[in-house]
Amino acid sequence: MLFLVRMDVNIPHDLPVEQANEIKAREKAYSQQLQQDGRWKNLWRVVGEYANYSLFDVESNDELHTLLSQLPLFPFMKIHVTPLAQHPSAIA
Repeated sequence: MLFLVRMDVNIPHDLPVEQANEIKAREKAYSQQLQQDGRWKNLWRVVGEYANYSLFDVESNDELHTLLSQLPLFPFMKIHVTPLAQHPSAIA
């Protein structure tokens, strides 16, 4: 199942820099692991924002929820998920 996911990150300004950097390092490692195993298909930055659009290919809604909720930055994110289906005019 394909999902387009927008993630907007809002790290509190009063979070200590060292703690924020540690969370970001764990986030990078986790996201790269998911990219390498093929479940996180694409990752694009939104220009001028601390946000991204990502394409996930997972088995179920529950799997996607689990993956997203395990993101180290999850507590600081607003996430919008759009399920995708093949378009009949697409050249596959």
